[in-house]
Amino acid sequence: MEELLLGASLLFMLFYLGLILIYIVGIWNIYIKAGQPGWACIIPLYNVWVLLKIVGKPGWWLLLFLIPGVNAVFAIWTTNLLAKSFGKDIAYTLGLIFLPVVFYPILGLGSATYQGPAGK
Repeated sequence: MEELLLGASLLFMLFYLGLILIYIVGIWNIYIKAGQPGWACIIPLYNVWVLLKIVGKPGWWLLLFLIPGVNAVFAIWTTNLLAKSFGKDIAYTLGLIFLPVVFYPILGLGSATYQGPAGK
């Protein structure tokens, strides 16, 4: 019984690590498409700073991401601006919010091109 649990845990962990890797590769490519260094996506706080540059918002917005409750509103807003920056609509924004493991890799590895901050 213990071997079965250990095997199932290992399998789940490998699957989870695979999803994380696919997610990171997708975001890495999003940053590269936007003309930013890809490695920036894995550095805490700096990744938000660079993301704000990608979507065309000021760096002081980073402080708003540190306020509980307010951060959720600004995270959704920033996600919408990211989708617009790649020419996507509100439906894609909802995909980025509710299925990020699927939609971020599609955005990063797909044919979407960066069109400037918020699609300008």
